Amino acid sequence: MRKQDGRKRKPSPVEQKCSPAKLLKKATEINLDPYPNYLRPTPDDCHAVRDDLLAFHGFPQQFAKYREQRLNTDENTSISPTDTVLDGLVSTILSQNTTDANSQRAFSSLKSALPTWEDVLAADSKCIEDAIRCGGLAPTKASCIKNMLNCLLEKRGKLCLEYLRDLSVDEIKTELSQFKGIGPKTVACVLMFNLQQDDFPVDTHIFQIAKAIGWVPIEADTKKTYVHLNKRIPNELKFDLNCLLFTHGKACRTCIKKEDNKQKKESGSCPLLNYAIADGGEEVPDNTIVPTMTPVGGVGDSSCIAEGVVRGYLSGGRGSVVMVFDCERGPSSAYLS
Repeated sequence: MRKQDGRKRKPSPVEQKCSPAKLLKKATEINLDPYPNYLRPTPDDCHAVRDDLLAFHGFPQQFAKYREQRLNTDENTSISPTDTVLDGLVSTILSQNTTDANSQRAFSSLKSALPTWEDVLAADSKCIEDAIRCGGLAPTKASCIKNMLNCLLEKRGKLCLEYLRDLSVDEIKTELSQFKGIGPKTVACVLMFNLQQDDFPVDTHIFQIAKAIGWVPIEADTKKTYVHLNKRIPNELKFDLNCLLFTHGKACRTCIKKEDNKQKKESGSCPLLNYAIADGGEEVPDNTIVPTMTPVGGVGDSSCIAEGVVRGYLSGGRGSVVMVFDCERGPSSAYLS
């Protein structure tokens, strides 16, 4: 009789799944605001930035079809989305760590070589990699897509994610998070663009701008920024504001702090300069009142706007703009008059 090997067999990617209860608990924990006392952005902040960027850029054409779908959903029209949820998920996977143009070429190439998702699932990994190679990271993305399709077929019996349209946001996050390689940003993009839900994905551009204009603490990371902004930004502003910040972050070298000889002329008149916070900051002793300060959209009042740390300042036409952190009131934007 052969002696049994004491080592446990490593589960296959399809088997590596958390229970729904554990995933729901994890989703609940993720939804807790990491900065409950950080009171920016306020609804007024969000409205002001949205309006300024909309006046500056107009609404980005690349997101126009998704905006129309949302309007149709709000008006209860019978117009169906042109892309399926599964199309959107795969497209989002292909968009990781590459340009929009390259990810769109990769998706078109994949659909041309393998027209149905059943074809993709049945294909060799090498065939999928060859089809999406122009989008970069082909082996990683091909593995993620194939694993996701395997898991979906095993769980639902067919390659279709349209059932997600009938679920709540938290339930959708729980469902999509079961797929290996599908992270919070991918889930948030599918929620916002393909399911017409109110969510606020945070990419590198939005993360950098959020820190630059004081919408999150200096020490914030992308995951905490995502949770905090989703708690603070009004639902009705999330889609437009996200699209505008993303577009502005790609166009404006001032906001993302990069030097580029080909930078656009518009970056010289960045509409977010009025909201910006300079790097560094100036320490002030506890119980010190910064004199003669007037709020410009943050929390507090001019009689006693802050005690604590001045996060930074930016000299501009309206005076020296500063970010002050008050231990009791939270952060405030103000300027010295």
